[in-house]
Amino acid sequence: MNEWKDDKTLFRLIKEELYTAVIGDIMDKMGYTHQFLPPRIRPLRDDMTLAGRAMTVLEADMLEQDSGVNPILKKPFGLMLEALDDLKEDEVYVCSGSSPSYALWGELMSARAIRCQAAGAVVNGYSRDTKGILALNFPCFSYGPYAQDQAPRGKVIDFRVPIEMEGVVVCDGDIVVGDIDGVCIVPRKIETEVFTRALEKARGERMVLKKIQEGMKACDAFDQYGIM
Repeated sequence: MNEWKDDKTLFRLIKEELYTAVIGDIMDKMGYTHQFLPPRIRPLRDDMTLAGRAMTVLEADMLEQDSGVNPILKKPFGLMLEALDDLKEDEVYVCSGSSPSYALWGELMSARAIRCQAAGAVVNGYSRDTKGILALNFPCFSYGPYAQDQAPRGKVIDFRVPIEMEGVVVCDGDIVVGDIDGVCIVPRKIETEVFTRALEKARGERMVLKKIQEGMKACDAFDQYGIM
């Protein structure tokens, strides 16, 4: 039986007991060996963590003057504002699709996300307004600070659709976990098994750590507990 009855309890357990390394280890053992987003995507501050469900956002490069016939593309940010306003409690704004040459997240977006009770933002590109985001203490994972704006360079063309980051597919509603070691995506269809096994492994690792600190040899620890 699960230790959690709802998402809020699960996300609390993740933040209190888990970390991306142990979650990734479990998915590797289950045959899901490509669930980490590119290593360039890092927390804006090392102690930032996040756990929530993906609200996927599809961005595309689009010159301001080249708006074509699609009325959505005549809007300054495409559907970005609509996507931002659609964020739900404990969701993570996950954006990809454009070239990594401009910022996809900023301070005002963070402020709106906080009002929506969102869990964080993960963008396959840069973020800006760094001092403002840090002051808000909003979990932001990106390539790092870079002020060049998306407004004349890119637009959101859809949201809550499957997106891809260097071979990692992210679907709306997948669980996103991020910390200093990276961001991993847990597909909805395997989440119960992943987190059940991850909690067991994390607790086992803490026990093995204690035994090693007490003097147990690494080989003996692995032979006895199967963890290292």
